[in-house]
Amino acid sequence: MTDVTSDFQASKNGLLAPATTGYLVLFVVVLVWAGFALTMRFIGASPLATADVALIRFVLPIVALLPAIPPRLAALRRVRPRDVALVLLGGVPFFFIASEGAKATSAAYVGALIAGTSPLSVALLAFVFERKAVPRKRWLPLLLIVVGVIGIVVGQQQAVTTETLRGVGLLLIASLIWGAYTIGLRRTGIDAIANGLLLSIGSLIVLLALILTGAVTTHLGQFSWHEALPFILVQGLGVGLVSTVGYAFAISRLGTAKSATIGSLAPALASLLAIPVLGEPLTLATAAGILVITTGVILANRH
Repeated sequence: MTDVTSDFQASKNGLLAPATTGYLVLFVVVLVWAGFALTMRFIGASPLATADVALIRFVLPIVALLPAIPPRLAALRRVRPRDVALVLLGGVPFFFIASEGAKATSAAYVGALIAGTSPLSVALLAFVFERKAVPRKRWLPLLLIVVGVIGIVVGQQQAVTTETLRGVGLLLIASLIWGAYTIGLRRTGIDAIANGLLLSIGSLIVLLALILTGAVTTHLGQFSWHEALPFILVQGLGVGLVSTVGYAFAISRLGTAKSATIGSLAPALASLLAIPVLGEPLTLATAAGILVITTGVILANRH
């Protein structure tokens, strides 16, 4: 198997600058995240339990990256326990909380309240735990992202029930968890593939413990490969492999704040894809929210 990190490193001396490669990889990650928002909504309508989709999410990357494990064992052992904990928050805790939030809302909510607010979560957590203040020049772009997220949520034109508010709360908690995960990726000091392995292997151990103790439900043996295929493609290969390794790589090239900010484009894309895939309408408020988020992302990346 080719060492992907070496290929990326070689681009420094090739046609693409490291930052350019980071932007290209992050663009692919944003596409995958939009698909993540859609498939999280599909779980409730499928015969698969959340734990089954989580298994797909964590097992496939491990299988795909098996040849990369031996040369990275030493580096993985050097990661501090606190940083391991931050990364693992992006595994089982994030997945189950995001899944519960998605069941009570819509794809637009999932995208807007997780990816859309992740720059704010990263900024908040960086201030609380690392005493890093947000530069004044980033206040306006972040404010625009917040306004855009609110526009997408308000624009859904669905009744706001207690269950909807519960879903919104869970998705905001998932955003904070994702922010902690993002900071953890930067702090580990290991390459993108090693980060992907750390997340997948650690999360699989936790998930298997939950399944074996009966803490979570599984429907293994009660669904077909055809029914599992969308989750294999999007959650296993897309989110589990491409976005996990790609996001860690993008952070190493672009930094935590910029990567999280560009990731804010995911809710806009998810809202657009939800129109043909899930039949969710694109209202004027939603369209305006997409435009405002995009403007905020562009302004944030000029600094």
